[in-house]
Amino acid sequence: MRLLGQPRKKVKPQLAGRELLRIDGDFVPVTLRLNPRARRLIVKVHPSTGEVTVVAPSRRALEGALAFARSETDWIRKRLARVPKPVLLGVGERVPFHGEMHHIVEGEKGRAPVWADEEDGEPVILVSGKPEHAPRRIADFLKREARKTLDARTAFYADKLGIKPRRITVRDTASRRGSCSAQRGLSFSLRLILAPEFVLDYVVAHEVAHMKEMNHSPRFWQLVNMLGADVKRAQRWLADHGTMLHRYAPRIVVD
Repeated sequence: MRLLGQPRKKVKPQLAGRELLRIDGDFVPVTLRLNPRARRLIVKVHPSTGEVTVVAPSRRALEGALAFARSETDWIRKRLARVPKPVLLGVGERVPFHGEMHHIVEGEKGRAPVWADEEDGEPVILVSGKPEHAPRRIADFLKREARKTLDARTAFYADKLGIKPRRITVRDTASRRGSCSAQRGLSFSLRLILAPEFVLDYVVAHEVAHMKEMNHSPRFWQLVNMLGADVKRAQRWLADHGTMLHRYAPRIVVD
């Protein structure tokens, strides 16, 4: 029984399998997920990665998930046509870092695998070694920078409230930018390192405030504002640009 005033427990959709859907002669991967809170079969196309997902309310409904996706082929095709081309982390590409576009260029050997700098007034990310190793090296660099920055900003805001998280997890999440468990475990998307600092700070302050208030009550928002987060500006930026962060190096694996 859920007592009045207690936050409703979130149900995370469960991965139920993957199938292939044929569209215009090509095979498109389809992820099948089970979510008891769904009222019916739902097909989704991620606006920036193009990932196709079918959500089913029950295992019985799951049996017809692929057939349902086939019935929505025209809709899926139109949505996939709108998905921007993904940007890989290779030499010559441009990617955001702390909200500022950086040109990826070759760096001198021996200094470091990857580092951020400026050349002729332009922000750059330099990567040494063979070009074919650049994507992995830059992904590792972004993971390290995300962990370092998120740890530091979490400690800063948590200290303001006189609390400490039990753990901090950094992952390449598909949609959620941050979360807080009832045990004060914080989780963040590593893609926040691509966003402007005021956006990262807002997400961190938001989750740190949840360690005090596991809801979105006026008291919760008072805490977020007290921490100094630029709430409205960050929310506007995320609404306008948040999904585009997934254009860059889709699905960075965190070991």
